[in-house]
Amino acid sequence: MQVDPRGQRVAAGITTVILVLVLVTGSWALLAAQAVVFAIGALIGLRYSPYGVLYQALIRPRLGPPAELEDQAPPRFAQGVGLVFAVAGVTGYAVGMEWLGIGATAFALGAAFLNAAFGFCLGCEMYLLIRRLIPN
Repeated sequence: MQVDPRGQRVAAGITTVILVLVLVTGSWALLAAQAVVFAIGALIGLRYSPYGVLYQALIRPRLGPPAELEDQAPPRFAQGVGLVFAVAGVTGYAVGMEWLGIGATAFALGAAFLNAAFGFCLGCEMYLLIRRLIPN
């Protein structure tokens, strides 16, 4: 299945804002909500994630069709990586290991910001590297 790469940048922008709010407030509940968004994107599909639905309904109709589409496998993998960091962060905040919550959230924030600001999907690049190292 193919996806609009502009939607991924919009989702990364929203994720960036959410993760900054998590770092400012220390809210494990907000990070848990972001983990659910990551889980939906990774397990069910990008177009079904809350940010994907928002993009499809409100933003894409105003932009017109994309110049190109991309395979959804790399961004779905990236959502899975984000999920791992979000779950680690929630766990850290929940058990009193604030350093783990802050560190995991900061790593996820760095990756989301790279995608939102520069269109560089770190998780996507990891996916492609793994595919090269471990062929079918």
